[in-house]
Amino acid sequence: MVRVKPFAAVRPPKGIVTEVAAPPYDVLNSQEAKAMAGEKSLLHITKPEIDFDPIADEHSQPVYDKAVENFKLWRERGWLVQDDKEKYYVYAQTMDGRTQYGIVLCAHTDDYAEGKIKKHELTRKDKEDDRMIHVRIQNANIEPVFFAFKDNAELNAIVAAKVKETPEYQFVDENNFGHSFWVIDDDAVIARITEIFTNDIDAFYVADGHHRTAAAARVGAEKRAQNPNHTGKEEYNYFMTVCFPESQLKIIDYNRVVKDLNGLTAKEFIEALQKDFIVEKKTSEAYKPCGLHNFSMYLEGVWYSLTAKPGTYDDNDPIGVLDVTVLSNLVLDKILGIKDLRTDKRIDFVGGIRGLGELSRRVDSGEMKVAFALYPVSMEQLMNIADSGNIMPPKTTWFEPKLRSGLAIHLLG
Repeated sequence: MVRVKPFAAVRPPKGIVTEVAAPPYDVLNSQEAKAMAGEKSLLHITKPEIDFDPIADEHSQPVYDKAVENFKLWRERGWLVQDDKEKYYVYAQTMDGRTQYGIVLCAHTDDYAEGKIKKHELTRKDKEDDRMIHVRIQNANIEPVFFAFKDNAELNAIVAAKVKETPEYQFVDENNFGHSFWVIDDDAVIARITEIFTNDIDAFYVADGHHRTAAAARVGAEKRAQNPNHTGKEEYNYFMTVCFPESQLKIIDYNRVVKDLNGLTAKEFIEALQKDFIVEKKTSEAYKPCGLHNFSMYLEGVWYSLTAKPGTYDDNDPIGVLDVTVLSNLVLDKILGIKDLRTDKRIDFVGGIRGLGELSRRVDSGEMKVAFALYPVSMEQLMNIADSGNIMPPKTTWFEPKLRSGLAIHLLG
């Protein structure tokens, strides 16, 4: 079973939460962050390169120093204030009329090391190192990670009762996504939440934040090695996450655009596709995949339906059944010669939140030659893959809305 604990969050006063809260560090580039950041924005702490003119190298020592300086300054000014005791929190996100309710808590780094916090993606050491530096220099988890867990009726009931109360925070962001936040400070409820996770929840699944999770575990191990009196109960053994019941989560498609046809004409490319796919010409109107193993393709101003022929995929293999695998094997690799999705500069990835119009726009602009839209992965597929110890291909899942940063911060000591 998983180990969790409440924590005394550092968070903004109610009256300025919309000024402090910000998108996560990795969804904005430095120029976008600089344009968005108001005086109190957490972006000055998570992307402090924006405080330099011109914008500085985000991996430089002066930028790391500025992050520490700003975090200290925000607390001195009362823009971030620590709660008086350890608590749990409920964080709700609403998009397109659908709301998901997560519990904000601290998970244990040992559970990551022991495989109770299950991942479905590989991490890159350079990105881990960068996140590790931020955790280390701040002695805090400034931004949460995003976990899923298998539904538990009693936890759902506790959350349902809590959200009937007036939220501590409630606002709509620049994308028209709703964010609500409640504080659980009843000691009996806090104790019961801890008991349920400890006794009944056997695993967490990393939905979004693989690098931050790995970095938090590495900082915990580092601090443990430096402490001769380590007991396992220190705050650095834990890191902040928002945990959602899997039934409430929806994965959005993660699509692909490619710069060229690997020397083929459009006619030759379609003929090559017909060996493994039923290719149907649609219209200039955007076509959305209708189910597993059906893809949409945009080429030279026309949308096509591609349906993989039986025998070209393996529905009994948790990785082989994924449409990202089917597309990679039969099209990107076999026809277009793209072997490594992580490093090949001929391919780019577009989150489904941007819509099919972004795919056609990038092709029509001449930047890209062809675009593919995929049917989204299900939570069941993600959890099956994580349970089996397998790893998904790169850029498989896209979760939306993203967790807002700045609603809660966890100090490591």
